[in-house]
Amino acid sequence: MPHSTSRTYSISELAGEFAITARALRFYEDKGLLTPARDGQTRVFSATDRARLRLVLRGKRVGFSLDEIREMLDMEALTSGSPQHLTLWQKRFRARIDALKQQRRDIEDAIEELQAGCAWMEARQADMEPSEEIKSRARAFEALARARLEH
Repeated sequence: MPHSTSRTYSISELAGEFAITARALRFYEDKGLLTPARDGQTRVFSATDRARLRLVLRGKRVGFSLDEIREMLDMEALTSGSPQHLTLWQKRFRARIDALKQQRRDIEDAIEELQAGCAWMEARQADMEPSEEIKSRARAFEALARARLEH
């Protein structure tokens, strides 16, 4: 659903949409990442705040610090910054990419280890399960015992 640039959002609307707490939104405001207007004591978030919040959450998800995210959100610094500034950010992005790829490998390894553990446990459980022959004999013994108790 497209969002108009003139639409505003309450703190509860943004918290609900992004599945975060109102406290988190106030924290991001305190850190200078969001700049809602005020209508009395009520925070009024703009479409720009909503877009910035989306970028903050995405940046956090991939492991950037709030300070790094704040720097990235300063689009003027990124677009009008020196080539050295852009090179620095490019290095930071590539470092995060490398770290995330390593995390993915680590996760894939952990999944494989856990799957092997589950397979081992399932095999042990299967070994613990009595054979059909033993189950059949147990049922026969149970029936015989029941018949003797009833007479």
